[in-house]
Amino acid sequence: MSGDGQVAVAGRVPVGVSGAAGGAVELSRVVPVSARRWGVPRWVRRAVGPVGLVVLWQALSSGGALPADMLASPVDIARTAGGMVADGTLPSAMGVSLQRVVVGLVLGGFVGVALALVSGLSRLGEDLVDATVQMLRSIPWVGVIPLFIIWLGIGEAPKIALISVGVAFHLYLNVYAGIRGVDAQLVEAGTSLGLGRWGLIRHVVLPGALPGAMTGLRYSLATAWLALVFGEQVNADDGLGFLMNQAREFFRTDVIVVCLVVYAVLGLLADFLVRTLERLLLQWRPTFTGQ
Repeated sequence: MSGDGQVAVAGRVPVGVSGAAGGAVELSRVVPVSARRWGVPRWVRRAVGPVGLVVLWQALSSGGALPADMLASPVDIARTAGGMVADGTLPSAMGVSLQRVVVGLVLGGFVGVALALVSGLSRLGEDLVDATVQMLRSIPWVGVIPLFIIWLGIGEAPKIALISVGVAFHLYLNVYAGIRGVDAQLVEAGTSLGLGRWGLIRHVVLPGALPGAMTGLRYSLATAWLALVFGEQVNADDGLGFLMNQAREFFRTDVIVVCLVVYAVLGLLADFLVRTLERLLLQWRPTFTGQ
């Protein structure tokens, strides 16, 4: 009990204690100091920066400080986006780009996780796999585009392969680090409880490596969108990159910004899905969420 008549229980919201001596004790909810300090909803606080940037951008465009041929105003960009949605150009391009990202993410994720399991669960696997992966990882994956074109042609294959390569390395590193970062005492405890090798892997090692895998998935999604931008520069006839290439030829900065905004929104949605997945799969892990 604190000096002002508050009782705090670990992990619970503090409640106030009032009432005369010998009488009934009445409990009343006490609002945390942080809640009183930040009375504005969090989503409003998070929106202040982006909204302020757009307002400043529009003001500079309207005042002539930012010419339209250099960068279109937010109003013009919104008008262009509405027209592209109305005629079906933007939804069609988004569908094609999403399909490429999903296929590349699945293929690269399978390869990266499989190699991480082989290398992380076995010393022999580490000796055979890790050095090769680390060597290949040091090569800029964007630099292999000419080889992919020679090997796979100029269709969809090199675009998906580029995304897969970028995804695989991120997942490999994080899943491998997650496996090797499992507390040895937990492994010893599982062994003392009678768990065999596969039981330890299933009940101790893989759950312990899951946080690292989720982090790798978030990095992989960001890399997938970056690889998509480069991949769609390779003789694409549809997709967001194709729209950007066309817009560049005609100096349409409004179309370019619309495509960039779509990339950003899709990336945020993908990150939101991964965060939601983390909350579902990692409910057992307490984390610090800021003060």
